[in-house]
Amino acid sequence: MALKATIFKVEMQIADMDRNYYADHALTIARHPSETDERMMVRLLAFAMHADKALTIAKGLSADDEPDLWQRDLTGAIDVWIDVGQPDEKRIRRACGRAAQVVVYSYSGHSADIWWNQIGARLERIRNLGVVNLPAGIGPALAKLADRTMQLQCTIHDGQVWVGGSKDAVQVELQVLKRAGTG
Repeated sequence: MALKATIFKVEMQIADMDRNYYADHALTIARHPSETDERMMVRLLAFAMHADKALTIAKGLSADDEPDLWQRDLTGAIDVWIDVGQPDEKRIRRACGRAAQVVVYSYSGHSADIWWNQIGARLERIRNLGVVNLPAGIGPALAKLADRTMQLQCTIHDGQVWVGGSKDAVQVELQVLKRAGTG
């Protein structure tokens, strides 16, 4: 018997002072049976970092041809493609060919460093690719905020992110491994 996705309801208040974006979002996340709370919460962090009325949660782990999050324009063209984890080089290159901007959020501590050391040099010339790494320990700290119904507050200022929930709060300083537009 196949396992079913677990549904999470999230009310997220976002105050992004870096982009002058302030909004509330009501999200429904179908967490894939193989997805951890840590990965799901990194997806929510990525959502907050790129929040827009047009940004949506895609199929992610459930579909090879979709990211975790994406933003499409009115014609269906992909403006922003966001993957979480450590996608392989082929997937990243294919995404960069399909979307105007691609951002990867890695979060697994030392294994993320190994992943980037292996593929980073081969991806340096891709101008529309950005890669961000979460410091070790942040993923598990975010996972502690996970609940089937969540009310999260996310404040972004000067590249620092603060995510608060009913249980605790986590401060995140993102490590930019590659900026889009460089290479």
